[in-house]
Amino acid sequence: MRIFKFNGLGEIKQILHEIGVDTYGAKIMLPKTAAFLIRLTAMSNVAANILKQEMLSLGAEAAIARGALTGKTKKTDVLLIGQLAQFSALINKLKIQPFGLQKLAGELKENLRNFTKNDFRLSLKKGFLNLGDETQIMGIINLTPDSFSHDGLYREFSNNYPELALNKAQRLISEGARIIDLGGVSTRPGAKGISTKEELSRTIPVVRCLAKKINAPISIDTTNPLVARAALDAGAEMINDIGGLRNREMIKVAARCKAAVVIMHMLGKPANMQKIIHYESLIEDICAYLKNAILSAEAAGIKPDKIIIDPGIGFGKTPVDNLKIIKHLPDFKLLGKPILIGPSRKSFITKILGLNLPSQITGTLAACVMAAQRGANILRVHDVKEVRQSLKMVEAVEKC
Repeated sequence: MRIFKFNGLGEIKQILHEIGVDTYGAKIMLPKTAAFLIRLTAMSNVAANILKQEMLSLGAEAAIARGALTGKTKKTDVLLIGQLAQFSALINKLKIQPFGLQKLAGELKENLRNFTKNDFRLSLKKGFLNLGDETQIMGIINLTPDSFSHDGLYREFSNNYPELALNKAQRLISEGARIIDLGGVSTRPGAKGISTKEELSRTIPVVRCLAKKINAPISIDTTNPLVARAALDAGAEMINDIGGLRNREMIKVAARCKAAVVIMHMLGKPANMQKIIHYESLIEDICAYLKNAILSAEAAGIKPDKIIIDPGIGFGKTPVDNLKIIKHLPDFKLLGKPILIGPSRKSFITKILGLNLPSQITGTLAACVMAAQRGANILRVHDVKEVRQSLKMVEAVEKC
């Protein structure tokens, strides 16, 4: 006898295949194996009681406040407990119900679809990048003299730094990177900006060089629309915007050039982001920002299959906030977009472990593995080889 803890539909599908279940039968049974807990906030007691009765009629359950049963409590949170098949039936029942339950049916359907989606196809200029069960790696190349990770390649008056960047890009790709991310401005806490001319001089020669020599898509890490446009014209295919597309011109550039975008959440700017940290509810606040940014991007013409989201570890977050983002990463799946996360060599690791800067690799690996297990589709990292090996080991265990 074996008792299984639910680890995703893929594992259950494999078990059904091993048993030899008929394909049609497996399709019917699969939704019955997936159990979910769904928490709804501030429901009216009338709607909550209807929900409870409908869940009970399906053989599922709904937990509500004691006072909501008697009408003493006017508002209550609701915890729905059931299988995917039961929630599908519930959605159909709620479509004809009043008290806002018809709207809830639509939200439940969309959120469950997003939450259970594990395969994305990122549209790029030169094709597609499949983001499925295997977490992909974005390799970082800092074209700065003042990178927080001390790996900046740019040196003033140096003529060979594009060649250095090419050598590094080729090495990162050989180690397992599927995307190369180039940035010409330091985004460490307290960092000051540079002129557009300087950022262009640091990045564009490298983009041109790499675009001719490597097959991996190139991402430009910038908040400057002029730099983004120049990089896209030079061969980049993706904009990694730590500003979260707050600049309307950046949205226009991405839409016109048909670029893929990474929308990241950040409080303020690098110069002040660690001085203004305040959230009403960390995960909900970040999700709300990203959702609005997605809607703005799509309304402006950026295709839905070109958008990636990043909750922004280290950008206006405390060390505990960063841990919570990793822990609750599945919450961001409700937005229906591939998730990128970048814990690599961030200072919260050294603060938590009490280590010096060069000793961050172990904490980085742990954070990356946990993020991958919780749904990260892309990991943005410095140490590609070590992260790829760690993920390969986890994948080997899960697939055996």
